[in-house]
Amino acid sequence: LLNHSENRMQLADIEEAITKARQLDLYTVVCTNNPAVSVAAATMNPDSVAVEPPELIGSGISVSQAQPEVISGTVDLIRKVNDDVVILCGAGISNGDDVSAAMKLGSQGVLLASAVAKSDKPAEVLKSLAGPLRK
Repeated sequence: LLNHSENRMQLADIEEAITKARQLDLYTVVCTNNPAVSVAAATMNPDSVAVEPPELIGSGISVSQAQPEVISGTVDLIRKVNDDVVILCGAGISNGDDVSAAMKLGSQGVLLASAVAKSDKPAEVLKSLAGPLRK
């Protein structure tokens, strides 16, 4: 997991990390904060790019609900430069409705932590989150 909002990296360092990870047969996810940075990351050919507006991370306010244009815009722009990268979104993803909305906007999956880590019933939260993926 590269370039998370808590540990931002320079583009050259991201590219170097992707190259090293590929040599070690490691899967790479580059986190980005907006569509423009997402496109820059996608040109480096990571396995995945995950767009996460930092102001929504851990907030419980889902990017798919609060800023759907970030997801759809990221998908549209990335597909102009890279057809292979897996596009994810994150920030405030808390339940199955958030996952479903993200998928309808073109995201191929989600990146999350707080919804599960902070829950008293993490198994139930995971089931809710996975529900839309099983349909």
